[in-house]
Amino acid sequence: MPPIRRVPLALIPLLLLPLTGCGTGGESKAEAAPAADGFPYTVTNCGTKTTFDAPPKRVVTMNQHVTEIMLALGLQDRLAGTAYLDDSVLPEYRSAYDRTKVLAKEYPSKEVLLGANPDFVYGGYSSAFDKARGQDRAGLQKDGINTRLNIENCTKGKVGIDQLATEITEVARVFGVPERGKKLIAGERQKIATVGTELKGSAHPSVFVYDSGESSAFTAGGKGIGNEIVRLAGGRNVFADLDATFGDVSWEQVIKRKPEVVVIYDYGGTTVEAKKKRLLNDPALADVPAIKNKKFAVLPLSSAVLGVRVADAVQDLAGQLHPGTP
Repeated sequence: MPPIRRVPLALIPLLLLPLTGCGTGGESKAEAAPAADGFPYTVTNCGTKTTFDAPPKRVVTMNQHVTEIMLALGLQDRLAGTAYLDDSVLPEYRSAYDRTKVLAKEYPSKEVLLGANPDFVYGGYSSAFDKARGQDRAGLQKDGINTRLNIENCTKGKVGIDQLATEITEVARVFGVPERGKKLIAGERQKIATVGTELKGSAHPSVFVYDSGESSAFTAGGKGIGNEIVRLAGGRNVFADLDATFGDVSWEQVIKRKPEVVVIYDYGGTTVEAKKKRLLNDPALADVPAIKNKKFAVLPLSSAVLGVRVADAVQDLAGQLHPGTP
């Protein structure tokens, strides 16, 4: 629901005639319009406290997974612009996405961002609010622009399905559509529960997540939703003890931990096949069980972050780790 603007009392009689839905034409005294249902709403997100008097009207999303949260909540009409895809938008959201202005291939400059005239900026990663670009959250607030950062970037401890529920719930509340959020969360939980039932009693192969890296390996640590996706899909992340969402580890550590499966994150300019080739052609990795047996699984990076693809990622990865499971 769009925010209600206050107008001088002297102008109210002139406005009542065209805005017949706001009052009764025969009234001699105008009544104040009610506040938007559920507002004001105050939320603290990653250390930033914001009070919304009404839902934002012009939103810029920075990073694919938060764009997809907006689209999954049916909020495409609020998008004034978007930026930074890692791969293709989900097919069910493609039509809505194609009607949204793309501000930049990666992050837009502050000039371009402000040119979209947003009242709200929603970032998927901390890098969306880079102070060096003049786009830190405090600076945007001074420009009259409210912000949100996906909570995977600031959760203390491990990120799981409860944090996904919090992210969706709070975004849905900000936009005045809490029931849509509840429905979306229920669907995610149901899919994940189904996978758990199907995998009951299955072995849990050890998994090394390979995001990128040459001299060292950039992998999924134990704090992010990627670690939880591996666990829910019936695997065991060999770097679950890494106290980070992502982090660098040495190849010696990979060799020592003897993963049985390598999960490759698919995104960017380096193809999955190029990543496989790098691993298979490294003599030092030849005796790692996953490499020796050519056991690979693949997930798009956009499926391994805190967004609406989590349940589908669990289903997809479970099928790759446990082929033949119903």
